[in-house]
Amino acid sequence: MNDTSHQSDPLRRARLRWRARRGLLENDLIIERFFCRYERDLNDADVEALTRLFELSDNDLMDLLLARREPGGDIADPNLVRVLALLRSA
Repeated sequence: MNDTSHQSDPLRRARLRWRARRGLLENDLIIERFFCRYERDLNDADVEALTRLFELSDNDLMDLLLARREPGGDIADPNLVRVLALLRSA
């Protein structure tokens, strides 16, 4: 694993934005607003939480973003819940 942080590595930031691209326009709009507001403040734990969210299917992610369901099971860790709250507020 590369020890370079997300903030200090433009390539890592670009990869995160690429992974954020979704098939549902609604997800894209929410995620883009989130990045406009919070991207420069993200730490490595935030990036890890976002990466885990971006591994979900578009519909599962949309349900979380719109608070149709709450994170459970292996995605219910505090960092992910905090980042999800930021995504919902964006």
